[in-house]
Amino acid sequence: METKHVNSSRKESGLWSKDFLFVILINFLIFVNHVMTLSTFPFYIQSLGGSEALAGLTATLFSLIAVIFRPFIGLSLNRGKRKILLLIGIVGMALIPMGYLAVPVLSVAFVFRMAHGAALSFSNTTSSTIATDIVPRKRFAEGMGMFGVSTAFASACAPALGLALMYGLGYSALFAAETGCMVIAFLLFLFLKTPEIPARKVPFNVQQLIDKDALPASVIMFVFLLTFGALENFIALFASKNNLPSGGIFFTIMAVMLFVTRATVGKVADRNGEGVFVYSCNASMFAAFLLLAFAPNTVTFLLAAVLAGYGFGGLEPALQSMAVHIAPPERRGSANSTFLCAYDIGWGLGGGIAGYLISSLGYSPMFAILSLANIVSVLLYVVWGRKHPSSFSYAIRNQRKNPTAA
Repeated sequence: METKHVNSSRKESGLWSKDFLFVILINFLIFVNHVMTLSTFPFYIQSLGGSEALAGLTATLFSLIAVIFRPFIGLSLNRGKRKILLLIGIVGMALIPMGYLAVPVLSVAFVFRMAHGAALSFSNTTSSTIATDIVPRKRFAEGMGMFGVSTAFASACAPALGLALMYGLGYSALFAAETGCMVIAFLLFLFLKTPEIPARKVPFNVQQLIDKDALPASVIMFVFLLTFGALENFIALFASKNNLPSGGIFFTIMAVMLFVTRATVGKVADRNGEGVFVYSCNASMFAAFLLLAFAPNTVTFLLAAVLAGYGFGGLEPALQSMAVHIAPPERRGSANSTFLCAYDIGWGLGGGIAGYLISSLGYSPMFAILSLANIVSVLLYVVWGRKHPSSFSYAIRNQRKNPTAA
């Protein structure tokens, strides 16, 4: 299938276009597939005879494979490849849920889960890079914030959908729905046109795998995601074992907060910088974890969902915009893969640490210990991130000091 291109002058046009909408919808479906599996996989592992620690290990292995693949995918994207890599990811994410269903064996589930991590690497590294190609430079944070709505909304509503399918119809319906999402994504893919990025033949260089300018935002996000990885993997089990409202209700409330937050975060970041979100979103997630650790009841559980929704909903698009916005077209693939590698490591390590802490200490100590990650995330921003040229806040401060500069 040939890739159709559109002229790069589209960057100067308005934010909303048919192709921007298509890539948002494709990314949403990618993450519905991913997050429906994510929220239900601990139950699936237990149904095969595994423990919570093993469920945490699958999260870590999933992320490890994703991290291994992403830098090389980013390098291929730097060389101008876009749609073929997205197609590989979509097809992989369509087939793997059928593998879970066809061979319900614990050891095989680990293998398929790692393959799922590779497929996610192909699909969402590429969809993010295509979005950065399409979004106008002057509205970059706003555009990436709206693109991030797809990720965040899927991260919030897909767990509720996955749990409802699992409880109501079983794993067959769950995994079939995941495959169905990718069939729809493939149909949208057929109509997606990507901006023309000249093919570049660049000799392999290890230094090209990581974009240095993306590191501050990536590391800050990595530390923050230790908390969100624990929530995504274990909040449903925590609720079921503590007679709290279901994990589906928690994620539904998160979905509302994520949508509200993502609809406004980009304009604020373009105007005032990402700092307001680094401080407020870490504080919000910190408060959510303390409520879950020390005062778990129905009211605090629902309040924690609101706080977590704002925390993740505001921070992720602000920092992804920070990681990518100064990268030229030939480095956007590496910038996106660097950020998403940190995302994978933080989420996967958070799930693995949470599983170990739950098995050895229990849920309350786990929430209390992992809440410290929010403090570390803020400290990293203060001493490193806000002083780095990739920071919107840094650029805004310099512009205010020297308004006549170009």
